Amino acid sequence: MRIFAISGSASEKGSNYFLLEAMKVLFEGEHEIHIFDALADFPLFSPKRLEHEIPEIVKDFKKQVLLADAIIISTPEYTHNIPAVLKNMIEWCTHSGEFEHKPVLPITFTPHEPRGEYAMKSLLFSLNALEANVIVQIPLYKTDVEITNELIILSEATKEVLVAAFELL
Repeated sequence: MRIFAISGSASEKGSNYFLLEAMKVLFEGEHEIHIFDALADFPLFSPKRLEHEIPEIVKDFKKQVLLADAIIISTPEYTHNIPAVLKNMIEWCTHSGEFEHKPVLPITFTPHEPRGEYAMKSLLFSLNALEANVIVQIPLYKTDVEITNELIILSEATKEVLVAAFELL
């Protein structure tokens, strides 16, 4: 399966990116996972921009969403919400339909429980507006993994949760 994984963080190569990298390693040979980590490079959405040429980075992103069999979005929580860069991406895709009926696995990856609850609610509201097919939602915490030198080592319990979620995609 071809999976397009989106790091919803405003930080380039942040912990959500490295979580997706760990998932890529976990499913190597089973699934093709392409990670997108450049939401901060998206221009700010404005409805007027839709009347003009859509920027290449946005066009390329939308193409990757369309080509994917499933989408993973991993996001931190910023001030009880999703990061502005992730919301900006959603706004670019609101009227064009790339996420419509697409299987999506939303993940919040935050320092500890209960952080991430508000971000997940916000993300689910937005995915519903995009008419995405949310398969299952997963809250993950940095206390559930080992983080060393920009490498995330998944616990056995976390691996089991991810394997079960991927079976639903």
